[in-house]
Amino acid sequence: MNSLVFLRPLTFSPSPPQSKLSVKNPSFRISFSSAQSNSVEAGEYKPGVFDDLFLNLFRSRMVKEVGWDSEKPGYDGLIDVANQLMMKSKSNSKVKEAAVRILISLFPPFLLDLYRMLIAPIGGGKVAAMMVARVTALSCQWLMGLCTVNSVNLPDGSSCSSGVFVEKCKYLEESKCVGICINTCKLPTQTFFKDYMGVPLVMEPDFTNYSCQFSFGVLPPRPEEDSTLKEPCLEICPNATRRKEINRNMDNKELVQCPKA
Repeated sequence: MNSLVFLRPLTFSPSPPQSKLSVKNPSFRISFSSAQSNSVEAGEYKPGVFDDLFLNLFRSRMVKEVGWDSEKPGYDGLIDVANQLMMKSKSNSKVKEAAVRILISLFPPFLLDLYRMLIAPIGGGKVAAMMVARVTALSCQWLMGLCTVNSVNLPDGSSCSSGVFVEKCKYLEESKCVGICINTCKLPTQTFFKDYMGVPLVMEPDFTNYSCQFSFGVLPPRPEEDSTLKEPCLEICPNATRRKEINRNMDNKELVQCPKA
């Protein structure tokens, strides 16, 4: 949902002849945790030494915004606080605004302004987009699970390695809620990067397999054209079964849109 490390400008230097890296490869797998290199089996993320630090930092900011904390430890407690944020807010727009404030609070003063003014304009925005893609993949696996930096198509017809593919989003899987995904993650994260870092972003969660594609440098669709905002409840949503029973009794074979989305 956010990049939890300080952003540093990219530096470019000629690759040594013996290097196996190639600029022709549009993607690479982040096979290490937030700040420590670890071997990772396919589809499995191994927690790193800084994951608890990132979790506690993010949770503390969310608790401060919500004004409530869960008795549950770790990630389960974080999900409880996210649910409380949804319940205490008067509208989905208020949830989104609160989530944006949480993201802003994770960064030092003036860093976001400097990034937006100095880094975002470089190279037509591609440099900034590639930077945040890598930082997101490096720093947010504790939240989302295994990530891969990949190539995305930009509006000008070119491609750029400014995408992040989340194989199976832990936040979505654990929250079991389309509304929490959309209102505390997708929409506020898109707003945060565009308005406060100068980098357009579209996030495309897949509610069938819980994957998610981040495309930095690409503007999101208008709300009325965004199909994710019309998604029904997840099969694993605690309230989905009850709504299906109501629909069945009403001879309505279509699932009701998630009431929190």
